[in-house]
Amino acid sequence: MNQPRRALLLSGSIGMGHDVVAEACAGFLAAHGWESSTLDAMLLLGEAGGRAGEAVFRAMLSVPGVYDAYHFAALRTGNRLARLTDSAAARRVVPRLRAALTERAPDLVVAVFATGASATGRLKAEFPATRTAVLCTDATPHRLWVHAGIELYLVTSEVAAAAVRRFEPTAAVAVVPPPVRTAFYAAPDRAEARTRLEVPPEAPTALLMSGAWGLGPLADAAAELAAQGVEVLAVAGRNHRLEARLRAAAAGQPRIHPFGFTDRIPELMAAADLVVTSSGDTCAEARAIGRPLLLIDVVAGHGRDNLQHELEIGHADVTSPDPAGLTRSALAALDRASRVAPPEPRTRAAWEAGLGAGLARLGILTPDAGPGAGPGAGPGSGAGPGAGAGPGPVPSRAAPRGGRLFGS
Repeated sequence: MNQPRRALLLSGSIGMGHDVVAEACAGFLAAHGWESSTLDAMLLLGEAGGRAGEAVFRAMLSVPGVYDAYHFAALRTGNRLARLTDSAAARRVVPRLRAALTERAPDLVVAVFATGASATGRLKAEFPATRTAVLCTDATPHRLWVHAGIELYLVTSEVAAAAVRRFEPTAAVAVVPPPVRTAFYAAPDRAEARTRLEVPPEAPTALLMSGAWGLGPLADAAAELAAQGVEVLAVAGRNHRLEARLRAAAAGQPRIHPFGFTDRIPELMAAADLVVTSSGDTCAEARAIGRPLLLIDVVAGHGRDNLQHELEIGHADVTSPDPAGLTRSALAALDRASRVAPPEPRTRAAWEAGLGAGLARLGILTPDAGPGAGPGAGPGSGAGPGAGAGPGPVPSRAAPRGGRLFGS
């Protein structure tokens, strides 16, 4: 009996976006007979290093313009500051990743966090039998995503493919649909979701959320929208202070339905007429269910790139991060949504076919293999990593969120 092939996914625990991408990949690989495990690159930095990385990123975000400057002037260009950041992280991560690769002997490493991409590239020569790939969902991958030793880059737009080739002109790049977790393809219909959530069947309903950190004026906007007759499904993520404010507001306003960190997001999206969120992987999830987006311009740096790309895809508007502006924009978007057909949901088949065709370029998966078909790849299963640059065979116009300091 053949042993299942093993994959190691390298994520990063700043926010939830990278973990979401890793989970979607793990689900795909499991359906094809692979075993996979996930390592957190922030933990590979060491306890102190991981805490320091998150603290520095939060501090940059808290001062207007600082993370924009770092992202666009340093990370985007790959200047000396970016290289120093990368080298400092690699000194901590590479020895720990080397030990993990020695112990686990994976057939495939997929980095979905830039720090993981850097360490994987540096170790490729020591583990020549391990295939290496990067999956980046940013609209414009920055310099720290691209490294010698990475055999395949999986990106979600032609613009992203060009950004990779800026730093490595001969890179093998495949354009794939954005990764979405399986639960979003199995969400209930609108009526069932509203019944479960005790939301009136015909009431205008908005879902407010903004990543695991709950960025933006969600509590104030929830109160203002509810006062205007909107049923508000409000998710605080891991922001406990925001959750407390939402629950306090809900005590006096029954149209506010507060949630903390929850796994009911597919159900919440299905119940909503509009998803109000920051630019990120949530956008791809909402599109999988077929809901229009109102994007809060609250994530600096890579978030601004990703927001622009979501607007280009369509079925999306943008609002400023102030309660009054957000409320006006949400009311207008809800009115438009009541008069037009919702966007067509994206299918799981498109994501699976796209990722399968991309990984076929490494010769580890047949491009047309369905779930359960097994991990092997026969002759002619796709171009190898030296086949040259250019997007893969399944182009897509979608790209959600990005990454973080030390590794987005």
